[in-house]
Amino acid sequence: MTARDRRKRSTEPVPAGRGKALRIHGTIARDLGIMIVTGKYRPGETLNGEVEASDRLNVSRTAYREALRMLSAKGLVESRPKTGTRVSERTNWHLLDPDVLSWIFEFEPEDDLLASLFELRKIVEPEAAALAAQRRTDAHVERMRDALERMGKHTLASEEGRTADQDFHAALLGASGNPFLVTLTSGVGAAVAWTTIFKQRNMPLRRDPVPDHARVFDAVAARNAGAAHRAMSDLVDLAFLDTERSLAPKARA
Repeated sequence: MTARDRRKRSTEPVPAGRGKALRIHGTIARDLGIMIVTGKYRPGETLNGEVEASDRLNVSRTAYREALRMLSAKGLVESRPKTGTRVSERTNWHLLDPDVLSWIFEFEPEDDLLASLFELRKIVEPEAAALAAQRRTDAHVERMRDALERMGKHTLASEEGRTADQDFHAALLGASGNPFLVTLTSGVGAAVAWTTIFKQRNMPLRRDPVPDHARVFDAVAARNAGAAHRAMSDLVDLAFLDTERSLAPKARA
């Protein structure tokens, strides 16, 4: 099994009674989404018509239509009367949508896109950490403490550890008290999880990032906004450095 195969993730559980239909259109959306974000289908290109595509895929027209609706909601395609469904320009893609991020990381994302993702985190998360230090409650601190302890216990090589990492960042954004920042929770969490998986696709992590998170936690708990900002800024910088180092084997190949 290749590293690429190992990164394939299984479909998530679905509600009883809707499972089969949801799995079908969800799988279609995933396959089309991957082809779009990896460039097999280019912006402006017209997808196969509903009848032709459903026959080729051996699925119902309803399932194919629902898959296109999912992609349209994520900004990847747009449907117009008489002209069909076209791939949208990348500027319209909802890049922080957890599904879109997962499709991007199915293969090797473009270097500039990867750098841009960390650039966004560098803009958002240090400011969120500073706000969290000023506005956090005891409940926020306990959530962050619990997540940090689980990260240390399970490590980021495990799904449990990566879930704890997402919980840490979610608690931090929640502690900022800014409802607009809180809406970024799923996107930031997905970015954290998929870049962590990406860094480990060829080899184990060279460096333990838990101490970086501990410094953020200590600053937030101490209500030191400046230290929290610096600690989170360093955390994102080091995470990007780890990601760049993970690209080295590919560059030497």
